[in-house]
Amino acid sequence: MRGRRCGKLDVVGTETAEPADTAETMAGISPGIAGLRQPAHRVSRRAIAWWTVRALVGWLVLLLPAVGAVLVLPERPAGALAALGVLVLLAAAHTAVMPRWRYHVHRWEATDDAVYTQAGWLNQEWRVAPMSRIQTVDTERGPLQQAFGLATVTVTTASAAGPLRIEGLDVRLAGQLVEQLTATTQAMPGDAT
Repeated sequence: MRGRRCGKLDVVGTETAEPADTAETMAGISPGIAGLRQPAHRVSRRAIAWWTVRALVGWLVLLLPAVGAVLVLPERPAGALAALGVLVLLAAAHTAVMPRWRYHVHRWEATDDAVYTQAGWLNQEWRVAPMSRIQTVDTERGPLQQAFGLATVTVTTASAAGPLRIEGLDVRLAGQLVEQLTATTQAMPGDAT
């Protein structure tokens, strides 16, 4: 297992950024955003499977009624079959591409000074929360996350932009991160407002 020192947290088993083609990304700078480097750590590789299952469930909610409607139509018009075919193709493409793309984009890092996140797939977001602004740190595990041994860490700040969410972390790593952030923010003077 690889380990990397990250502030006070000894991150074990996380994957760091892979080599990139451009000079900007090789220097650790996010493409298209001057001076903003990518956070150091990827989420758990199991997040790909979690995002895939979530996408499949979402598409099934749309596809099952559509299939049922086409089956009960007396003449099965060609337009309805074509629309169903397009929906199936969209579902297959989304389920195949989105989870891997998100895994490539989603990153996080916690230092003694701040929490950094990068998330999204079509709309990508880079966020920084200074330790002095953190109000609460929470862990969330839905049924699917529990099945994959994953958790989401939510860092709530005094920002109007809302909380930072680090989805798809290994459950043990999420616990370590919450402990580190709690200890660091408790040691900060002030009330984080």
